[in-house]
Amino acid sequence: MIARPLSSTIETSGAHAAPGSVRPAPATVAEAVVQVLADLGARHAFGVSGGAMATLWHALSGSALAVRHFRHESGAAFAAIEAHFASDRPVVVFTTTGPGLTNALTGLLAARGDGAKVIVLSAATTAAQRGRWAIQETCGQSMPADLYSDGALFHFATLLESAEQLPAVARRLAHGLARPGGFVAHLAIPTGLQAAEWRGTLPDLSMAHGEEVPSAETIARCARLLSDGPFAIWLGFGARKASALVRRLAERTGAAVMCSPRAKGIFPEDHPQFVGVTGIGGHASTFAYMTEVRPRRVLVLGTRLGEGTSFWSPAMVPADGFIHVDIDPEIPGVAYPTAPTLAVRAEVGVFLEALLELLPQRAPSEIRFPRPERPQIGPAVAGAVRPVALMDAIQEVVIEGDRAVVLAESGNAFTWASHCLRFNEPGRYRVSVRTGSMGHAGAGVVGAAQGGGGKAVAILGDGAMLMNSEVNTAVKFGLPAVWIVLNDARYNMCEQGMATLGLSADASIPEVDFVMLARALGAEGLRVEREAELVPALEGAMAASGPFVLDVRIDPTRQAPSQGRNRGLRAQIADAALRHPVSFPPTA
Repeated sequence: MIARPLSSTIETSGAHAAPGSVRPAPATVAEAVVQVLADLGARHAFGVSGGAMATLWHALSGSALAVRHFRHESGAAFAAIEAHFASDRPVVVFTTTGPGLTNALTGLLAARGDGAKVIVLSAATTAAQRGRWAIQETCGQSMPADLYSDGALFHFATLLESAEQLPAVARRLAHGLARPGGFVAHLAIPTGLQAAEWRGTLPDLSMAHGEEVPSAETIARCARLLSDGPFAIWLGFGARKASALVRRLAERTGAAVMCSPRAKGIFPEDHPQFVGVTGIGGHASTFAYMTEVRPRRVLVLGTRLGEGTSFWSPAMVPADGFIHVDIDPEIPGVAYPTAPTLAVRAEVGVFLEALLELLPQRAPSEIRFPRPERPQIGPAVAGAVRPVALMDAIQEVVIEGDRAVVLAESGNAFTWASHCLRFNEPGRYRVSVRTGSMGHAGAGVVGAAQGGGGKAVAILGDGAMLMNSEVNTAVKFGLPAVWIVLNDARYNMCEQGMATLGLSADASIPEVDFVMLARALGAEGLRVEREAELVPALEGAMAASGPFVLDVRIDPTRQAPSQGRNRGLRAQIADAALRHPVSFPPTA
């Protein structure tokens, strides 16, 4: 174990106060809780208020944290995820009792799945009122027990019953935030306790933490195996802070590089050793590489290799198996349980630094790697906009012409963006694969703009835009968020999927004028009906100082680029009775 100073996510008590200033001691438990959050490095709190959390809301509002009141708790949670990734700080989500807490659960599940650092503050029913049919009664007896205990949803959760518990709880939070990877916690505070007088002393939350470092023997074994023949690198989101080291490894060894959808940009997508994106919206070139070039091993860095990344396709298993590096020891070997796997528990950057010391420079490879296919655009067409033409314009204006963070929503928008867009640096593309909730990008773009302090762009369908967008929240706080709506008056992934499967159901949506909706919410908006309008419309959206909605009328008949998923599904199906996959996206 190597002891290192705690990252900037955790700061010493009073670190956010001006030099030489003395911070007032908290007078109430609520104020003490908020001080703990500030000492832990939080700078933003997103949520929806309620009577049961009045004292807590007052304490948040009078603190150094930027409090952003949202329109729905799930939107606040999605925004908190993206604010964390944009700022590299923990973000607070606050809710009241009852539905206030339960409304946030989908976003919190996504936070756990995406590896964000989020602390939930919720109000709870005071002990004396429990079991008496209190309005929105909320406690361990009236809610699922998982909300107040460590488990699949929260890494740490507790119902604070006395002020004396707070110092120990603060330390639990500090330890959780200090560790590599995500951390989602829940601190429930009864209404009566929030206003109780604070007489205690809060602990100093600065501390050192160790990073899991593989032994010299393990590193040497990995070096020997990777020197034993051609290998590929399969990147995941967990490698996002080791971009420079990944490139050094690839160029020193000549290894091909492929990545999960969430890892786009960690390795430059225009690099000659990049063979493509795997999983949903991925590229056929990755299958071509694995089946035609056939590396002996694959070095997996920071990805679960779940269905959204691999489709569990046997074609992605190399002859001599995987070397799988992840900070979570429960991840290696799970996606491909029968494949030979050397599991290495380590933070990716720590592992690569040690590995590079043992790997010599190789002669340039003579192998020509398959390159990711680029959709053929062709001249502009009359009528509704082709999604591929929209992506081409986004590439030009948003990605190459700006520094904005781009978020893609679940659905066809996700597959078009992951397949067509190209990124050459980390931190500019965000997509949620594991939870895949509609509304994540629509609300998350507000958090990305707030946490990153700059332009953020969401690419989403009309169904997701109607589900959760938080445009009015962005208006309230003047945030430069942009929504690019693929408007085709339907849940198009569902419609295309049902048609492919030979099934029938109604996936239509009454056509919505999103420009009118944007203006009603206080934002600017513009409709695009022809491909010739795309670039100037996008330039206008990116030049706007506040929130902007671009309503793009797209051609619903264009099939989303889902070949990779369907190839993976077909590879999974061994039973003759199951020849037709019953899953979306559809065959393209």
